[in-house]
Amino acid sequence: MAIYHLSVRTVSRSVGRSATEAAAYRSGCRIVDARTGLIHDYMRKRKRDLEFSHLVLPEAAPAWASDRAAVWNAAEHSERRINSTVAREFEVALPSELDAAGRLEVALRFAHEIVARHGCIADVAIHRPSRAGDTRNHYAHILCSTRRLSATGFTEKTRELDEVKRGEVGRWRKRYAELQNEVMYAAGVAEQVDHRSLAAQGIERLPTVHLGRKATNYERRTGEVSRRRRENE
Repeated sequence: MAIYHLSVRTVSRSVGRSATEAAAYRSGCRIVDARTGLIHDYMRKRKRDLEFSHLVLPEAAPAWASDRAAVWNAAEHSERRINSTVAREFEVALPSELDAAGRLEVALRFAHEIVARHGCIADVAIHRPSRAGDTRNHYAHILCSTRRLSATGFTEKTRELDEVKRGEVGRWRKRYAELQNEVMYAAGVAEQVDHRSLAAQGIERLPTVHLGRKATNYERRTGEVSRRRRENE
């Protein structure tokens, strides 16, 4: 059965995070944060986890925005408050029923649609399954700026994505399911995904739980049940 997963998270200074660090970690590269002077070096991660990375930019983006370090430093510079939200991430599962080219098509098409609708940047990083984990666990991080990018630099906030009641996140949840199904159908895959809850689909079984990277790593490292799993159970 094809598995659906999409979660949206924010990267905020209020909890000590930065857009430069988030981008460096996901894309397995080295970025020097011009605001803080910190060096975020995840080059080793590139060899171990990273399968593909690519920046998707609006049509009017300036030439310097094609440089990952430059564009994420600019995103940081555009935020003045000490508790600013500096980036937003879509984490998505990629269909294991597709080959690498099909999974790449799903991730890039989704990122391009986000950029076209909101005018932000989208930094796509596809990670391969862990050697010690489930070999079907293909996924992508799509790190987006919280401001639109024009020819003159970052401008207003993409506030339509901030509030649940505006329905934008719900719209993207539905669209991502449609997009996966389109690509799988074109590839001759009979499986389909559904973004709705099991209850909404009329299916009487408990949903599976996405533990997340920290809980998964803890269980793999210690052989013990994580607090996240215990809470869910």
